Amino acid sequence: LGVSGAATNGNNERAAYANQFNNILTQIDELVQDTSYKGINLLKGDNLTVNFNENRTSSLELKGVTFDSVGLGFTAAANEWIDNNSIDKALDQISKATSMLRAQASEFGQNLSTVQIREDFTQNMINNLQSGADKLTLADMNEEAANMLALQTRQQLGVNSLSLASQASQSVLRLF
Repeated sequence: LGVSGAATNGNNERAAYANQFNNILTQIDELVQDTSYKGINLLKGDNLTVNFNENRTSSLELKGVTFDSVGLGFTAAANEWIDNNSIDKALDQISKATSMLRAQASEFGQNLSTVQIREDFTQNMINNLQSGADKLTLADMNEEAANMLALQTRQQLGVNSLSLASQASQSVLRLF
C-alpha cells in the first residue's frame, strides 16, 4: 500500500504543477492583452512608428511581436505531466521562450535608447532656442537704464548748446 500510495501522491503533485503551469499560461495571455497604450500593443503584433520631426522624414519603426502563450511557443501541460517527457517538453518551451524574450528585450532596449537620445537632443535644442529668444526679448535693466541716462544727458547737452548758440546769435544782432 505504501508504494502505490506514494505514486498516487506523486501523480497528484505532478497534476497540481501542470495545473499551475496552465494557469501561468493564462496569466501570460491576460498580461499581454493588458499591455496596450493608446491602442497600440507591441506584444500583440502591432507596429509603432515614432516620428522625430514635423515633416515625418526622420522616424523609427518599431515592429511588434506576438508574445502571448502561443506566440512564445507554449502548449498546455500534456497528460498532467504524468511522465518525465511531458515535463522535459515544457522545460524546452520555457528555455526557448526565455531566449525569445531576452532577444526582444534587447531590441526594445535599443529602440528605447534611440528615442531617448533623440528626446534629449530635441530638449537641448528647445532650451538653446528658448535661451536665444530670451536674449533677444529680455533686456538687462541696468544696462538699459545706463543707456537711457546717456541719451538724456546728450539731449540736455544738445538743448543747452542750441540755447547758447541762439543767445550768441542774438547778441551779435544787437550790436547792429
